[in-house]
Amino acid sequence: MDTTMTTLRWFHIAAGTIALFVAPSAMLTLKGGLAHRRWGKVYFWAMALVAASAVGLGLWRPNIFLTLLALFSFYMAFSGYRALSRKRPAQGDRPHAIDWVGALVTLVASAAMIVLGLVRPGPAWQRVGIVPVVFGVLGIVLAGLDLAKFVRPPTDRHAWWFAHMGGMLGSYIATVSAFSVVNFTFLPTTVRWLWPTVIGTPLITLWIVYYRLSFRRRTGAPAEVTTSR
Repeated sequence: MDTTMTTLRWFHIAAGTIALFVAPSAMLTLKGGLAHRRWGKVYFWAMALVAASAVGLGLWRPNIFLTLLALFSFYMAFSGYRALSRKRPAQGDRPHAIDWVGALVTLVASAAMIVLGLVRPGPAWQRVGIVPVVFGVLGIVLAGLDLAKFVRPPTDRHAWWFAHMGGMLGSYIATVSAFSVVNFTFLPTTVRWLWPTVIGTPLITLWIVYYRLSFRRRTGAPAEVTTSR
């Protein structure tokens, strides 16, 4: 069993390293182009392997925080990837069962992180301080917004684009956070976990605002466009 878990740990590290260094290739290539799609798929599946191996390691130790965090972190990449299948909701591109399951699982996992982060039932939870609460709140917000969109699809024809890029960039914040936790040991624990979120979240928000205004200028119409049903 120890050999298996050691192999799984190295597998986890390798997949995380691939995700860390492949993501910029997808970010910097032409959106929608062959290179962007290729690197994006490599990144997504690397993140899937990171999450699967993290869940395995978290259940083996056991480390419930690691397990819940893996579910939350992967959901951002998952939701960003799945947004590509819902480009035209008015034409029938609606969420499938896997989308609902992913959002609901993330909602439950995020709620559990908040509760356990506040109760702090053991030393492992005490060491990470407020980190589970912060990630739990973010997870509930993200999954809750997605569920709302499933029920009432957005009318903005660019909504899928923002959901795709926002999810992928958000998941990359989680990747950088993991790198920081492992390597930036000179920083306090909470800072190691949260500085990528503190810096990255406003940058993603500004990016969304910028492109909303850019799309509005290009079309000469409001960003929210009502489509026929």
